[in-house]
Amino acid sequence: MSLPSAGEAIRAALLASEPRGKVMATRALARDWRMGRLAFRFDAPMPDEPGRPDRPELLAPSQMPKRGRGQSLSGRTALFHALAHIEFAAIDLALDMAGRFGGEMGPRFVGDFLSVAADEAIHFALLDRHLKSLGSHYGALPAHGGLLDAARETRHDVAARLAIVPMVLEARGLDVTPATIERARAAGDKAGERILKRILDDEIRHVRIGTSHFETLCRRQGDEPQAVWKTLVNRHFRGSVRPPFNDSARQSAGLSRGYYGALAD
Repeated sequence: MSLPSAGEAIRAALLASEPRGKVMATRALARDWRMGRLAFRFDAPMPDEPGRPDRPELLAPSQMPKRGRGQSLSGRTALFHALAHIEFAAIDLALDMAGRFGGEMGPRFVGDFLSVAADEAIHFALLDRHLKSLGSHYGALPAHGGLLDAARETRHDVAARLAIVPMVLEARGLDVTPATIERARAAGDKAGERILKRILDDEIRHVRIGTSHFETLCRRQGDEPQAVWKTLVNRHFRGSVRPPFNDSARQSAGLSRGYYGALAD
């Protein structure tokens, strides 16, 4: 009896819409791959849109209510809800990376990004549980509707996907999370502080994985990675790469200032 295909399993996890169901499906998928229970076959197309729950309501960035920067319960709830939504979208981004490009990139690539997806699933579960401790839950507030734009923009090019998702979007998390940790600490939110520290440590690894695969791909094609990255960011990223940067965390992730310094300047 042949093993189930990795492509079919990834597609099923992507289409899961209920948050707990997606978390459990993603963790089981990563475990099955690690234990050799899935075949390296990508015979199922990835969905154009992943499954998502009816809530939160998704709004354009310009329509999102402003979050307060103080230490009020409502301000912290809004902050952790926004973070939970980012992590929920990050599950789908990592799954889509493995399922859409794994066939051409190979088993190590698949394993790396399924492990990233499992991390993101844990991050989401921790943040959702923390929201409940604050008297709220994921879906209680509106959320940013554009987080998967990068996936749509780069769905035909693995180099562009690597350049934008881990090396721009996740790298930005390295920059902003230390200040968010300080905000939780100032509010006496020790549980929130612990969660954010774990996320920061894991995201360094995620950026390192993306950067490593990007550099390997470029060198295999005879291209200079930093030059290719800058071209792809200019072509596919709708925002701007700007300071402040967490240079030490980025360096730990293999993303030297040679990549982003010139764009920021």
